[in-house]
Amino acid sequence: MLLLGTITNVLTVIAGSLLGYFFHSKLPARIVKIIFQAIGLFTIYIGIVMTMKTQQILILIFSMVMGSALGEWIDLDRYINRFSEWVKRKMRSKNENFSAGMITAFLLFCMGSMTILGAFEEGTQGNSDLLIAKSVMDGFSSLALASALGIGVLFSIVPLFIFQGGLTLLAIWLGNLMPEAVINEMSAAGGLMLMGLGISIMEIKTIKVVNMLPALVFAVVLAFVFL
Repeated sequence: MLLLGTITNVLTVIAGSLLGYFFHSKLPARIVKIIFQAIGLFTIYIGIVMTMKTQQILILIFSMVMGSALGEWIDLDRYINRFSEWVKRKMRSKNENFSAGMITAFLLFCMGSMTILGAFEEGTQGNSDLLIAKSVMDGFSSLALASALGIGVLFSIVPLFIFQGGLTLLAIWLGNLMPEAVINEMSAAGGLMLMGLGISIMEIKTIKVVNMLPALVFAVVLAFVFL
């Protein structure tokens, strides 16, 4: 079945988000805060692990610098926030963390190497095992995120489906043209973004991680040229 892994991923995130939202309404503020901090620490840890996959530090540096500059020029963060605020109004939600929940969940679910490898494995070999395994992990992660950030986490399924499903369709078209070294550089760039996201979650410093997303494209291009 086409996009089986992504569809499964969406369903587990929906289930986890709804369950987490139920707990969110029952938990005291101090418990929500410590969950929030734990998620921030976990996100930084995952980011560090992913960043260590780079094989050429200069590719990582230049892709992040050029990608961040382009993203800031376009101001992707503004468009994503506009979309999340539009969804929030349609849902008549009063959750102050709605946008943060949606954006945080999307970045956490989509920046990992499992997303890229799983999408390309499904697209080139028709094997959804890796994405289904990721779906289970994302289901539990969405439960924790929604318990801290609320219902906005649920709506991360929209960019999740577009991004992950798009990668699978791209893999069908590209075949096996994406070497492992290229995927590693893309994952490393995503890892740095997750570290920035973790810093924002912990309220140490607000970083517009969404504006860094073009770095993923630059990482792929530079890796193809220099590796």
